[in-house]
Amino acid sequence: MTVVPTYAPEMRAASYSHYTIHRFRKYKGLTVLVIISLVLFLVNCGGGLGAQPKSNSNSGGSNTAGGETSNGTTFADLQQSTWWNGYALLPTSGYNICDTCTPSGPLATWGTTQGIKSPALSNGGSMKFDIGGSMPFADILWNVKFTKHLPDEKMVPTLSNFTYDVYFYGTNLETSQALEFDINQFFNGMSFIWGHECRIASGHEWDTWDNINMHWVKSGIPCNPVSNAWNHLVIQAQRTSDNRLLFKSITLNGKTDTLNRYDNPSPTTWYGLTINYQMDGNSQQQPYSVHLDKLNFTYQ
Repeated sequence: MTVVPTYAPEMRAASYSHYTIHRFRKYKGLTVLVIISLVLFLVNCGGGLGAQPKSNSNSGGSNTAGGETSNGTTFADLQQSTWWNGYALLPTSGYNICDTCTPSGPLATWGTTQGIKSPALSNGGSMKFDIGGSMPFADILWNVKFTKHLPDEKMVPTLSNFTYDVYFYGTNLETSQALEFDINQFFNGMSFIWGHECRIASGHEWDTWDNINMHWVKSGIPCNPVSNAWNHLVIQAQRTSDNRLLFKSITLNGKTDTLNRYDNPSPTTWYGLTINYQMDGNSQQQPYSVHLDKLNFTYQ
């Protein structure tokens, strides 16, 4: 997400050789948020972070190890994946991806560490995501792209039901401006971005992304994650038979809130399936960390 010292919301889109960014900014005095849908197709970056997530073809019933179930196919334990990519987004560069930024900063700093044993829920450990730096309202985006790892890359247009299931832990989540969890699907010139943002420093409320008008839509659903505890988040999304987005529900710590909000896709030239995780810096760019564990993405 990004925070910009202005009062008019703005949508910016930037195209690069390996990625496309869709960005909305809410600003200082309001909620400064950025939704980014990032797709990498030409280069398979992000190696060396750990074991690849499990995805096999064991069928039927529940399978916590990942694979095909009666409810779809799951990429399991993504906190162990080698497929993660991280990027800095700065207000001084119009919130385009900063090509000259490195994880060591100084304007924005970021990093990940896998296999953390405490706090952790899984045997393989949690994945820690860090953000810091010297520039207020700098954000860090991480994404995982699945297209090349599907049984058949051509199956993307056939997929219509998605579940983003993750546990997250932070010692001081109030330091975060916002946390964002997105599901993205692209095919036949259509961009489906199921963007979900938990505004923490700016209102403790869930927003969802308006793909056509390029702004956040308040849901009226509270978002109050607990610090120093594991928070369990489950997001359910669907693409309808007439190619509309359906934001179905958000479940946080066992409480399910139904969204049932419909939206239409926006134009794109991309093809694929991805998820995003993003952390927003606050007005002082105070450093903070969030651990993710038992991160599963299910498609059907």
